[in-house]
Amino acid sequence: MAQKQHIQSKSTQNNTKTIHSKIWSKKILRSGVNVIILLLVFWTGLNIGNGTISVRGSVTANKNLPDNLSYEDTERIYDLLRANYDGKLSTTELQDGLNAGLVKAAGDPYTDYFNAKEAKDFNDQLSGTFSGIGAQLGKDDKDNVIIMSPLTGYPADKAGLRAKDVIVSINGKSTADLSIDEAVNRIRGKKGTVVTLEILRGTERKEFKITREDIKVPSVKSEIIAGNIGYIQITQFGEDTSRLVNKAAKDFKQHQVKGVILDMRSNPGGLLPSAVDVASVWLPEGKTVLQEKRDGKVEQTYTAFGQAMLAHVPTAVLIDEGSASASEIVAGALKDNGAATLIGTKSYGKGSVQEIINLKDGAELKITVARWYRPNGENIDKKGINPDQQVKMTEEDYKKGVDPQKDAALQFLQKQNP
Repeated sequence: MAQKQHIQSKSTQNNTKTIHSKIWSKKILRSGVNVIILLLVFWTGLNIGNGTISVRGSVTANKNLPDNLSYEDTERIYDLLRANYDGKLSTTELQDGLNAGLVKAAGDPYTDYFNAKEAKDFNDQLSGTFSGIGAQLGKDDKDNVIIMSPLTGYPADKAGLRAKDVIVSINGKSTADLSIDEAVNRIRGKKGTVVTLEILRGTERKEFKITREDIKVPSVKSEIIAGNIGYIQITQFGEDTSRLVNKAAKDFKQHQVKGVILDMRSNPGGLLPSAVDVASVWLPEGKTVLQEKRDGKVEQTYTAFGQAMLAHVPTAVLIDEGSASASEIVAGALKDNGAATLIGTKSYGKGSVQEIINLKDGAELKITVARWYRPNGENIDKKGINPDQQVKMTEEDYKKGVDPQKDAALQFLQKQNP
């Protein structure tokens, strides 16, 4: 019997459900365009957008399925393999393949079976420590594996990979029909080893040879810029995010900042409780952050709680095509409640919730269990969130190291406080 792993959320005043949800990407959550997180979160080596929740109510979407599947054909194929295959077969690998194939048949890029090693890697990723190239993977609307968001300062970013780059092959092997997690596992590897990616950017094909590194970064960076503007960058919604954002908010209050930039660009997502906690820094208690629906019915409404330290402080939220899942939850909640103005480009569009179920021998099942909706009632899956002010980053901007999106946010806030 599969057992669900539960961790009690901090936000229990209005959210009585026991939760520990990764909304990615990596999926994601990882995140995704991982599907980060990662992914949430799914970085390559970090796939966020996935998670653990406790869902109330009965499952009705698949009530017409039989209680059990017929395994006669499967047993027949197994017997033929055992009797005729010219090579060594592993019982464990055959069982893992059977489980993975069954899950993959659901046709959902965020629903995956992890064997024991993959499960350990996944949980290491959520702690923010892994070895890879530092890029969130996802899928586009043509089911291509793509770069969702490279992590600033790490191998993928330094090599020149960009959000929406299509990964055609990994070490010479096609990515066709690969799930996000399968692609992540192929790209990950020991520190110092090289992975070769063939990338399609528009109509141009490029090859990147990237040396893997150990990657460990805090999920939040903050500082005061331009004299009196607070700047918070959240790279993923991890275990440390709530604490670090609240610490930054207290510092901003002490310095009486006149405005705040919340930078969630290339953020693939992560933990749902962290997203609710972060939104609560701006939203008064009781304001809706998101609704979770299953089979079209509301299962839970998540609301803000606490002191809302930055309520009424003019805020600009930076988003782009790499912003997914939990970052979209926060962006949508602040926008719909009139707490912030969104600047940048349209976000990725991941509106589903995943659950991690522990299986025997260390394996795990990551499964899509619900959809989440903004306070305005909209599900953003495959649609994303449009900014209030669109500002694009060009290739020339990347080359020159300039940031017109951040500049636009500063200009916006300075106009609020002439």
